[in-house]
Amino acid sequence: MTEPRPMGTVLTAMVTPMHDDGTIDIDSAIAVANYLIDHGSDGLVVSGTTGEAPTTHAPEKLELTTALVEAVGDRAFIVAGAGSNDTAHAVMMAEQAQECGADGVLALTPYYSKPSQLGVLAHFEAIASSTDLPIMLYDIPGRTAMPIADATLDAIARRDNVVAVKDATGDVAQARERIERTGLAWYSGDDPLTLDFLRAGAVGVVSVASHVIGESIARMVAAHEAGDPSAADAEFASHLPIIDVIMGDGLGAVTAKASMQALGVTSSRHMRLPHVAFDDAEYGEFVTRLRAAGVPLTP
Repeated sequence: MTEPRPMGTVLTAMVTPMHDDGTIDIDSAIAVANYLIDHGSDGLVVSGTTGEAPTTHAPEKLELTTALVEAVGDRAFIVAGAGSNDTAHAVMMAEQAQECGADGVLALTPYYSKPSQLGVLAHFEAIASSTDLPIMLYDIPGRTAMPIADATLDAIARRDNVVAVKDATGDVAQARERIERTGLAWYSGDDPLTLDFLRAGAVGVVSVASHVIGESIARMVAAHEAGDPSAADAEFASHLPIIDVIMGDGLGAVTAKASMQALGVTSSRHMRLPHVAFDDAEYGEFVTRLRAAGVPLTP
């Protein structure tokens, strides 16, 4: 059995702020990290999907993670993404994460290539062998087209440094069985289902909506842990409309970055292609929807 919460409780899949010319804005990244920690997050996932990892490059990832470790590493658990369908590249990112002082690694199922389950297992084995850092597996078949099979999960769970799963399968019943069978720490990877996953045995969440509702999510988790289902339900109900605004169109990376501008944390919402940032009209509509959902924004 692993530690109950080996990577924290409320982890935000953090955006990567950029200047209007497309270069990474390290100062704004530190500002975002501090804001998130001050508002409910005790962990940060850097260079994940929401952080535009497919379009940021190895030196940029190294600079970003190093800066965040130095700035907030004493306040939050820093997880560095190692997502690639090129196993050698994923291994390099895991090694780089350890080099720059990250606390853990997020290992994604290989996407697009659709390898066999033996290939998926070998991919995870290679990453786990390359670092001493604790590893969180990321199961998101909606993006990878390749779920992690039970036999694959059971085999890789035997590795000492594989300690957690970020579950974005949407299958809560399956999660309950897997938690009991593997002893791995389970994290919801789907904001609308976090409370359901907690009730199935999950210990926390890797969230996108926590850019805006981190404190509410933390209160929901605390109420669940305190054995107060009514309070947990009420907290979830209070922030569900905001989740709908952030996640409803499937553009979490775009909306999360726009929300940081709306909250006054950053000054640019630039995205690297193929993501396209909201134009001024779309941004105005987004801000209006945030306000209507209950986010207190200054005019």
